[in-house]
Amino acid sequence: MSTILTVTDLTKKFGHLTAVNSLSFSINKGNVYGILGPNGSGKSTTLGMILNVVNPSSGTFSWFDGAKNTHQALKRVGAIIERPNFYPYMTAAQNLRLVCRIKEVPKSKIEEKLELVDLLDRKNDTFKTYSLGMKQRLAIASALLNDPEILILDEPTNGLDPQGIAQVRGIIQKIAAQGATILLASHLLDEVEKVCSHVLVLQKGKRIYFGKVTALTTDHGYFELNATDLNALQKVLESHQDIEKIEVYNTHILAYPSKSMTATELSKSLSEQGIIITHFAQKHKSLEEQFLSLTKNQQP
Repeated sequence: MSTILTVTDLTKKFGHLTAVNSLSFSINKGNVYGILGPNGSGKSTTLGMILNVVNPSSGTFSWFDGAKNTHQALKRVGAIIERPNFYPYMTAAQNLRLVCRIKEVPKSKIEEKLELVDLLDRKNDTFKTYSLGMKQRLAIASALLNDPEILILDEPTNGLDPQGIAQVRGIIQKIAAQGATILLASHLLDEVEKVCSHVLVLQKGKRIYFGKVTALTTDHGYFELNATDLNALQKVLESHQDIEKIEVYNTHILAYPSKSMTATELSKSLSEQGIIITHFAQKHKSLEEQFLSLTKNQQP
């Protein structure tokens, strides 16, 4: 699998503030990466540095294994890092023709990309008549005109209504399904969980997790239980060799296994010890729960 971007110890300081702190990660072709973190975590600054619009304080990054200099490499990159900005009194097609001229790509690409973002039927409408979601979709079409090897999006659904969010997410998923490599920054856990295969979690400019989304959300899970005798259930769980932790509440107990365990296995074990179960559910931590756990552990 070829490497598209390698970032090594990238740091950006604004006076006494360290916005990005010794950040390292790499992006491989064909995956969808999310940079996840609250506002102020360094997501946009990171994108600005790798796109050559923000100068790093230290550290390095290289595109496409360093085969080309940054200026040449960025011709193979499509990016949207600001609000869509087109000529308001020109149509979508006219605006994209200008972009084609700047990027030196054939105008035959215009209708193909407009169809991809579901705007082909509005190609002759002026930009000022577009909703915010349509403007964002037009910006995505513009970024795709040169058939980039990687598409970079900074908060692509920010400010959109639920319908606009769903449309943009659907387009991202459609592009990803075609084998494109995508890097998007977002503070929305739901967005990352739905469209990304990998995630980089930032907090105060530091990397606190980088890897597959599934590795972050897939664990041994936990069991939510109740019984006719809650105290007896608690004692049995506390002595169970494969339960590493329990949380006791008034109406139920959460039991966390130390290894992979099926509901049938635990149910049978409890039954053999005379426990009569009245409620039994097996659950897994969501990305939100894992994210909160990660960031909590990083608090000073």
